[in-house]
Amino acid sequence: MNGLGSSLSELESLRARLETAPVPETNIMVCPPATLLSRAREAIKDSTIMLGAQDCNPLASGAHTGDISAEMLADAGATSVIVGHSERRHDHHESDALVHAKALAAYRAGMMAIICIGETEAQYREGKTLDVLRGQLEGSVPEGARAANTVVAYEPVWAIGTGLTPTPPEVAQVHGLIRSVLGQMLGDSEAGAMRLLYGGSVKPSNAANLLFVPDVNGAWVGGASIKAEDFYEILSVYAGTQS
Repeated sequence: MNGLGSSLSELESLRARLETAPVPETNIMVCPPATLLSRAREAIKDSTIMLGAQDCNPLASGAHTGDISAEMLADAGATSVIVGHSERRHDHHESDALVHAKALAAYRAGMMAIICIGETEAQYREGKTLDVLRGQLEGSVPEGARAANTVVAYEPVWAIGTGLTPTPPEVAQVHGLIRSVLGQMLGDSEAGAMRLLYGGSVKPSNAANLLFVPDVNGAWVGGASIKAEDFYEILSVYAGTQS
């Protein structure tokens, strides 16, 4: 729940930096709050930056005052939408079934679904991480998920905004499991092509350690994306992993 109109100056700074010093081999997306989607669309017009939204209602229309459908987000310029973010799962008690329905809504609107999964600190300390993630994947990812319409973002809840991160071997184990479970669900071809993002206290100082990990296809950046320079540095690190 961050982002006022004044925040768009950072987006404009990022665009300007990318125009003068492009970062090759990267796909760049920002997901501002719904109140800024239209203005953000104008700020990044004709640039390489893509636009996503932070959440959607699974229904296309109806008497649901205050809710925003995937179709409405697409109409505002978004091409992707986040579903199942840990804060939605925790604060609003969103179930895997609801996340599944929201992903289907994204597909219905012609948008990409960014499906978030992640374990809590208690689950991590109890050694339940892999079981929790398997259950979230099986419950949240629709049968119609394809590499062309779905991204999976792993965000350990205990690492978000805390400065703590899993070790690279832990991230590798988790992302290997995600790839394996998706293969069982969707087939190895789709699973192999699907982008898996790591998120949770990603910043310029640790991006290299996290983005060089096998089966990590990008960063799911939170706080560090608010400042254009920090975000640009992470993009530059990622570009280095692809060269």
